[in-house]
Amino acid sequence: MLHPGQYNTSSGPDFFNARVRIANQEWAGNLEIHLKSSDWYVHGHENDINYSNVILHVVWEDNVAIHRKDGSIIPTVALKNVVNSTLLHSYEDLVQNSKKKFINCEKDIASIDKMLWYQWQERLFVERLEQKSKLINSLLLKTKNDWENVLFRLLMKTFGLNKNGGAFLAMAEHINDGIFRKVSKNTFQMEALIYGLAGFLQYNTIHDAYYQRLKNEFSFLYHKFQLAEYFGATPIFFGLRPSNFPTVRLSQLCNIYKRSDNLFSALMAAETIDDFYNFFEVGASPYWDTHFTFGKESKKHSKKLTKNFVHLILINAILPLRFCYGRYLGRSQTDTVIQLMHQLPAEKNSIVTGFDTIEMSSSSAFESQSKIHLFTVYCKENSCLHCRVGNQLLGRNN
Repeated sequence: MLHPGQYNTSSGPDFFNARVRIANQEWAGNLEIHLKSSDWYVHGHENDINYSNVILHVVWEDNVAIHRKDGSIIPTVALKNVVNSTLLHSYEDLVQNSKKKFINCEKDIASIDKMLWYQWQERLFVERLEQKSKLINSLLLKTKNDWENVLFRLLMKTFGLNKNGGAFLAMAEHINDGIFRKVSKNTFQMEALIYGLAGFLQYNTIHDAYYQRLKNEFSFLYHKFQLAEYFGATPIFFGLRPSNFPTVRLSQLCNIYKRSDNLFSALMAAETIDDFYNFFEVGASPYWDTHFTFGKESKKHSKKLTKNFVHLILINAILPLRFCYGRYLGRSQTDTVIQLMHQLPAEKNSIVTGFDTIEMSSSSAFESQSKIHLFTVYCKENSCLHCRVGNQLLGRNN
């Protein structure tokens, strides 16, 4: 084998553009992998033109000769008598657990080489950034590379959290960042526009003065900007802590936009975590000091953004956006993003806690993000052979 080629996760051969040497002759083409060579016919590959360029059939057991669509025989390599039985048993022990575990290698992962682990964490973190980049790239496509607009939509989704992220994003796409920017100097108008779109200003049973003013202002803005009627999801309150109520989060977001005419440039230019802390040192409008919902007073309490929420914004919106923007400009921001992530505390969730229990604690968001990706993409899917930890542990026993 000179080069295994590119692993294919879609239809067609398992590996594209591989290079192999057979009987001193070098071949370039595709590879197909099966448990038994007869599976070639079970799957109907002999009649599929997509498999005409297969140069090698890799199987566990070679039980029948196989042919291409044109009748030519495809070279086959059988691994049954080649693979070290100890390696095979080690793999079976790793992935076929009779006892439920957090991850397959939980007894051994803490003992792997520290340098390998850090390098693998970096790779995992970049993979997670790439994963988050998919949404950003789709938003860039929709907005024709309007980075300010993408930031607005991304912040809306982030402020909506898991419960309201989808609804907030749909609202942002409907309201249009350009219109939002036109009223960004006036917090009251911003709130009227966004609360009205969310469906919060349609009730006739709420009579406090602030609510009525917002209602009248939304009616004015609705006609001024000729807004189309919105049929998207309405943000929900059920299951949320009061501090995460959509009324509060939307007001906080409006107050962030009041701070800068060019929010995107300001956030992309920030150099330290303290810069971000200073920038996001905002709260909701004064009305919300004594309210969580319209028309119902509560104990007075300032609704400022907490540092934990700022961390959430940085991890899920600002730093992934900075990663994408650097790549767009041809100036990689990967090292900068990693450095900033190292300065943020680790997240707290069931996955990070699971790693804590097996002596793989996280001291930063860089580590927790890496482990979240490791668990969801590799551990959960039993993809130990694609994991550098799994490969080192398997190699140790042979």
